[in-house]
Amino acid sequence: MRILFLCNKSPWPPKEGGPMAMNMLIGGLLEEGHEVKVLAVNTYKYHIAAGDIPARYQQKTGIELIGVDLRLKPLDAFLNLFTGKSYHVERFDSEKFRNRLIETLKANDFDIIQLETLFMCPYIPVVRKYTRAKIVLRAHNIEHLIWQRISAETKNPVKKWYLSHLARTLKNYEQKTVAEVDGILAISPGDAEYFESIMRNRKSKIENRKSKQREYPVSCIPVTDLPFGIDPARYGDEPEKAEFPSLFSLGSMNWIPNQQGIRWFLQNVWPDVHRQFPDLKYYLAGREMPEWIRSLAVPNVVILGEVEDAKAFLASKAIMIVPLFSGSGIRVKIIEGMAAAKTIISTGIGAEGISYTHGENILIADAPCEFFEMISICITDQALCTKIGKQARALVEKEYNTGILIRKLLAFYQQLTG
Repeated sequence: MRILFLCNKSPWPPKEGGPMAMNMLIGGLLEEGHEVKVLAVNTYKYHIAAGDIPARYQQKTGIELIGVDLRLKPLDAFLNLFTGKSYHVERFDSEKFRNRLIETLKANDFDIIQLETLFMCPYIPVVRKYTRAKIVLRAHNIEHLIWQRISAETKNPVKKWYLSHLARTLKNYEQKTVAEVDGILAISPGDAEYFESIMRNRKSKIENRKSKQREYPVSCIPVTDLPFGIDPARYGDEPEKAEFPSLFSLGSMNWIPNQQGIRWFLQNVWPDVHRQFPDLKYYLAGREMPEWIRSLAVPNVVILGEVEDAKAFLASKAIMIVPLFSGSGIRVKIIEGMAAAKTIISTGIGAEGISYTHGENILIADAPCEFFEMISICITDQALCTKIGKQARALVEKEYNTGILIRKLLAFYQQLTG
């Protein structure tokens, strides 16, 4: 098969959730002998120099990076308030990207055009005009839900109102646009159910209109869940080599839900933990660490910023803390932590989309007292941590193994193309 990936950011280097999720499929398809071409948006916030991409990767993927200006423009943001359109999506609609896409479609025949995230959907009309390839939306999240939850956590009333507006317009676009593709790859079973519910509601509305408009077409778009996957063999599972006890968080810190979660944990949980366990250290690692975190002077909180080798960092620490209260989709770093046989303490929202069992392969805590209790149990019972970590790795080997997921993806493509 020949697959064109339209990506909202470069899949290389795979150093954060989105690129890692995209690169997983690209690499897996190439290993199975399929042809892949990549067109990716290149922005100020996630800017990649073409020369930094390995020559072999460029050769195998034909990756092209197209610069798109996603910087917030106050006047455009203000005028958008009166249009009813999603400002998030509008910023990705680029004439430069569109023209390069047209050139690519004219010069090549593809079986599948895969849109990586909802933000690449503005290019659906171009794809429909220049190719008969099937369009697949890979929804990394339920996008509007992220902003809905961020809004719920926001105290400033003006900011809260504006974030609610962004969530509402994004939801309207999401629910309208998903019906324009040929297939949907959701990141989790719960997300798949959400998209299926949109289709059911759409079908119901169409059937209600049949009495007024005979033979009105009923859309039935296939939806399946395809989570993030990894090769567990690339992650060590030797917890005895880690610093025990130690706590850590690892993630891209330019993502608002991560910042909100860390702030909440430091304000509501860490003071009591430090008081009870004064020698315990909490390590914060991740790219784009904001200044307010870098300038913190909190006892035994170690600010590392971006680490050179994320896998080595994972291996060196014991207990992963994921204090998320917003966001959507599936947390790639949790899957990585599980593969590395780490004990993970997460909120229910943080672990959303993962087929976990609380107390068996992860620990769930949603309140400060629950986090304190789980941390207390873990740092005083290393054997329990080792057991939970090994069971977490077993879950990844069974359900989040790249090889298994690529076979599922190819079966879905085959269903669409016949």
